Amino acid sequence: MLNKLIFANLGHRPVRTLLSVLAIAVEVTMILTLVGVSHGTLDQSAQRARGVGADVWFRPPGSSAIGLSSAPMSDKIPALLMKEPHVTFAMGTMVQPLSGFDAMTGLDLDDFRKLNGGFRYLKGGPLVNDDDVIVDEYYAQQKKLHIGDTLNLVNHDWKLVGITESGKLSRICVKLQMLQTLTGNPGHLSQIFIKVDNPNNAQAVVDALRVKYHGYQIYTMEEFTSMLSISNVGMLKSFIGVVIGVAVIVGFIVVFMAMYTAVLERTREIGILKAVGGSSGLILNILFRETLLLALLGSVVGIVLTYGTQWLMKHAVPASLVQETVYDWWPIATGIAVVGALLGAIVPGVKAVKQDVTEALSYE
Repeated sequence: MLNKLIFANLGHRPVRTLLSVLAIAVEVTMILTLVGVSHGTLDQSAQRARGVGADVWFRPPGSSAIGLSSAPMSDKIPALLMKEPHVTFAMGTMVQPLSGFDAMTGLDLDDFRKLNGGFRYLKGGPLVNDDDVIVDEYYAQQKKLHIGDTLNLVNHDWKLVGITESGKLSRICVKLQMLQTLTGNPGHLSQIFIKVDNPNNAQAVVDALRVKYHGYQIYTMEEFTSMLSISNVGMLKSFIGVVIGVAVIVGFIVVFMAMYTAVLERTREIGILKAVGGSSGLILNILFRETLLLALLGSVVGIVLTYGTQWLMKHAVPASLVQETVYDWWPIATGIAVVGALLGAIVPGVKAVKQDVTEALSYE
């Protein structure tokens, strides 16, 4: 009987019910979309790192886990590293950040082939001239690029000569020496990839290099890719916390307004319940059950909406943002929405149980 009354109350005011559900859905979608984009971006970075085919990653002091902003290392270092025990090959690249999430990588294609066999071209071919550029399929899709198009990057016009399969190193690649010259970094590198004679020797090589090259960030590829997680990237962790906080506040305000309005609209109804012996606990039970139902419905709709944002990013900005479905966060986002909604119902609930029966019955 009580559940029928709750469904009847929600159905009697469909617009308010729908808006409350949508507001909670937006709260859940905000949380899941941000978490999904964070996981997707880091996983894509890890995939491209593994696609290089190296066993050890050699980085300059002070570089972050997810980006490089300069080229502070000498290009003489790879030759020195190749003299180390178990090291069979070392290749250096330069990374130049662009706008947004984009970055351009300068490399030597012959060296890159020695690491992993090189790029797989879907259209066009490799770099030949100094002004040539190759991009991966997702960057070409997002920017609507075709072979022969001109790209203006780093204040320079480049000719697109190849579109590659995604998953190796970078979305945009040019000749190393050309990028070094354009950015005023001749003879300097951003990172070095090292191949060893046996993957089992990778950790031993890392340990030896850390002693010799004190201060440099040197990792096995497995260790480096494991670092690409939200818990290890403080900026993302803090940002997610802020967005979750904002989402909870939004959900709290919306549910508070909805339930407060519901209490005002049902003042006479609440008075009748109290007049026939309805306890304060019964009234609170009704209000909290309604709130819980709204929160659960909103959470389900919010989860469904994340597939819409995932589809939108995949087709609109595939080279910039990648959203994954993080199932572990479904119950977390739902719990956050439910707790926020119940908190928003506390004040209206207290107002409801404190109403004087006589005043409630005379309310028009």
